[in-house]
Amino acid sequence: MTTTRFKDRHDAGRRLAVALAKYQDSDPIVLGLPRGGIPVASEVAEALHAPLDVLVVRKLGVPSHPELAMGAIGEGGALVVDERIMDLAHVGQSDLRRIIVEERAELDRRVLRYRQQRPMHPLAGRTVIVVDDGIATGSTARAALQVVRSQGPKRIVLAVPVAASDSVRQLREEADRVVVLEQPPFFNAVGSWYDDFGQTTDEEVARLIAQA
Repeated sequence: MTTTRFKDRHDAGRRLAVALAKYQDSDPIVLGLPRGGIPVASEVAEALHAPLDVLVVRKLGVPSHPELAMGAIGEGGALVVDERIMDLAHVGQSDLRRIIVEERAELDRRVLRYRQQRPMHPLAGRTVIVVDDGIATGSTARAALQVVRSQGPKRIVLAVPVAASDSVRQLREEADRVVVLEQPPFFNAVGSWYDDFGQTTDEEVARLIAQA
């Protein structure tokens, strides 16, 4: 089985938009997860002629291995914790609380930076397409879906170019539909499926949101 690679996030977004074309007539709103999900989401929103907004969530990393997610937080107080990862990494509740406080401060900073005091688009009764550049553990995506679900949308579609199969199975219980272009049989990291996976900056996120 051959897995398609993506040139960069914009290329991935254009390909993802093709798979989402059926939602163009449902008056969707596209929410990108910063930072890397925003370039992907911008291409989807443009192709579907849909508004684009940012949905800010923060991964809760294991103290000894910050890249390993043991949970995530999102706007509106959403919290997802993977107790299995916490147990395996020997993370106590005091460490968890400390990391939540740190990440909450960064989340609030990013909301202010990206939206520039603009309120989030109303989601009630809308078809909401949540977009990221890929999914490994799924903790961040789960937090994002919690935030969206709490606002009463008509339908939630989670859409990503590439994802780990185990995470996709779990997230199908959280979203009304999950659209994934590639589920590699041996998933390593999201960035390994992109030729260019350079860091997306705060400035690029703010610019894409403002342009939309």
